[in-house]
Amino acid sequence: MLPNVTITPAAAKFINRIVRFSGLPAGAGLRLAVTPGGCSGYSSEFSAEAAPQGGEQLLEVGGVRLFLAAESRLMLNGITVDFVETATSSGLSFIDPNKEACACSTADAAPKVGITKIDISSIGRGRPAPVVAS
Repeated sequence: MLPNVTITPAAAKFINRIVRFSGLPAGAGLRLAVTPGGCSGYSSEFSAEAAPQGGEQLLEVGGVRLFLAAESRLMLNGITVDFVETATSSGLSFIDPNKEACACSTADAAPKVGITKIDISSIGRGRPAPVVAS
């Protein structure tokens, strides 16, 4: 079952730029892996990909193509994906109206309810490079 996800225009623009500048062919999308963890309850990784892998489903929302595994589909149900940019950071935010705001000391002043940020530095294309032991 595909989740009910809202993607804001700002997030759609950001995601579509990642995919467009990845050099992948038409039909490419964003693989989004969401797992439990992190300050607000979500930990996320994403990369531009040519097509979904086995076990992933395609979710098209607001002109965005997302490739989601089963666990991510469950975690994203009812979530709004937004793009947030401040003077010190920018990235995707996952807003869950049913979660409490993070109260940790590293959170921005006046955090939004249930937000998890993905820094731009985590953007990748394809799989991460293997770690070579020295």
